[in-house]
Amino acid sequence: MTFWSAAAIALAGTAAGMINTIVGSGTLITFPTLLFFGINPLAANVSNTLGLVAGGVTGAWGYRHELTGQAPSLRRLIPLSLVGSIIGAALLLVLPPSAFNAIVPVLIALALVLVVLGPRIQAWAARDRHAQPAWHAPAMAGGVLLAGMYGGYFGAAQGVLLMGLFSALSAEPLQRLNGYKNVLALIVNFVAALLFVGFAREHVDWRVVALIAGGSFVGGVLGARIGRRIPPGVLRLLIVAIGVVAIVKLIWFG
Repeated sequence: MTFWSAAAIALAGTAAGMINTIVGSGTLITFPTLLFFGINPLAANVSNTLGLVAGGVTGAWGYRHELTGQAPSLRRLIPLSLVGSIIGAALLLVLPPSAFNAIVPVLIALALVLVVLGPRIQAWAARDRHAQPAWHAPAMAGGVLLAGMYGGYFGAAQGVLLMGLFSALSAEPLQRLNGYKNVLALIVNFVAALLFVGFAREHVDWRVVALIAGGSFVGGVLGARIGRRIPPGVLRLLIVAIGVVAIVKLIWFG
């Protein structure tokens, strides 16, 4: 690995840490970068997951003020993300990549629709509170579990999926939901990283892990400072823009 390739990977890690904290989909920067420099796809996916944990820590910590008093909600959601990430990481190790390729763009597109229509769905639920208990809890639980599975498997646009889910099913402020997203995405990446170290260590490139970890650590700090200042409307537009890029990338350049 040359100096310039190492610098490019570290810079990609910084950008990914920022984007993951603000929106999600930072993997769409780091993963292609690793492939460009000749890293094996499986090794790139595994090493990238390990490296981005550092950015997840700083990103989640940066949103700690938005999460004040939200421990009960997180205690309900974290186990679902944990179980989902274990299933997703296991699937990565036993299934061919084509198994998820067809459904992933559809999931992201659905998430974008939920992000856009989220305020209207919330307004509808507010007018008809009696209908909400029938679907809110199981839909949220199932969505978080599926997002965890997807995140453990690959992770690109996991944040978009979570924000779409939260936008539709929660009346909390968007920045608080972004804090939820950062914590749950961190859980998913951390658990998947542990499984990869335990069962796929031969696919870990520790040089890549160190470079992405260092870059994403800084990116998470910067992303939290920037993201917390973005107005809700602009944040929704940014989520949609990143999601569209993710769909195009996965369909035409995946």
